[in-house]
Amino acid sequence: MEKLKKIVARFPFLRYLGNKYILVLFGFLIWMLFLDNYSYLEHRILNKEINELEDNINYYTNEIYKDSVKIKKLKNDAEIEKYAREKYYMKHENEDVYIIEHENTNAQENSNIE
Repeated sequence: MEKLKKIVARFPFLRYLGNKYILVLFGFLIWMLFLDNYSYLEHRILNKEINELEDNINYYTNEIYKDSVKIKKLKNDAEIEKYAREKYYMKHENEDVYIIEHENTNAQENSNIE
């Protein structure tokens, strides 16, 4: 008991930890921060998910806008022909199509580094 009194005399704030109201408050804080269904940790996880979903919304709205611009362009017959020639290598009956493939840019960058 004397050791406890010496410790309390040395650290006066420990005297308040024995108060029942402080103990209840401390228990309540622990419960609300870590153990409850709506705890702080759970809110952090949910906020991260919300941010990820908002990023997905922004990404998909931008992709929808880009696709709608492409669709508007493809309503013109000349644009459809250009797209078919570039994407699917289509040609007219008396034409020859030559496909030129460039070397991989990563291989060029690696050779420059060495």
